[in-house]
Amino acid sequence: MSEFFAHRRPGRPGLAVFVNAGDPPLALLPELVAMLDENEVDCLELAVPFPGSATDGPVVRASADRALATGVTPRAVLDTVASVRPGLRRLRIALLADWSHTVRGTAPGEFAAAARDAGCDGLLLHGVPPRLRTAHYEAVRRAGLPLVTTCYAVSGPDAVAEAVEHGSAYLYLVAHYGRSGTAAAWDRKRLGAVTATLRSAASAPVAVGFGVRTATDIEFLEGLGAEAAVVGSAGVARMEQARAAGRDPVGELQSFVRELRTPQPSHTPADGRKRGIHP
Repeated sequence: MSEFFAHRRPGRPGLAVFVNAGDPPLALLPELVAMLDENEVDCLELAVPFPGSATDGPVVRASADRALATGVTPRAVLDTVASVRPGLRRLRIALLADWSHTVRGTAPGEFAAAARDAGCDGLLLHGVPPRLRTAHYEAVRRAGLPLVTTCYAVSGPDAVAEAVEHGSAYLYLVAHYGRSGTAAAWDRKRLGAVTATLRSAASAPVAVGFGVRTATDIEFLEGLGAEAAVVGSAGVARMEQARAAGRDPVGELQSFVRELRTPQPSHTPADGRKRGIHP
């Protein structure tokens, strides 16, 4: 499997974009994937939709519900990935799957092998019970599919060490505790310290998400040492707003990606603060 974020330009962090498969409709996924690839997005974090996520806010949860209402299945998602993967030049696909809704009941490693065979470059397993994590980490490793692991900026040493040990695709550092899409502020000092710890200990790149909405946010994370930024709710919301207004959601996401890639003029307010950041 190819390394995530390996093709990012010097001085510019990698970019991962989250999308629920099936929202917009699965038939548009090939067009969306091609657009992300053409616009030099490094990673599509593609979720097999599942209901009632405890870690997602209303924007992503509503997106998952819309996708599920169309009858999207894991098999249909993997088949679509298999159809588009051969034509990609740089975009990597990390599949996000919920253990209870999608993976539970399959033999260890079976789902990972299916994702690998479809052409996914990595797997993020959501909600694996603690007592089963070691077995699932090992099963996914045997399947030959790199793992995305997660920890929070407020995680203790054991959780950070677990993420470092098992993360082989990239480490997803959640910038603040809570649900995605919330407006909680970033603690600059803590986030910088955890990013530095992960980068010094991990062999996989570190990507930071939760609350990333603008090019300025991404530049700030780069300054902390993050190798990539993950954008979720902000992009999902833009696509939903476009659909509600009768516009093309893929075109709207393209406009948003280009905004995220547009360098911003340096500006620090007189009080030394930036949006969402504690001094």
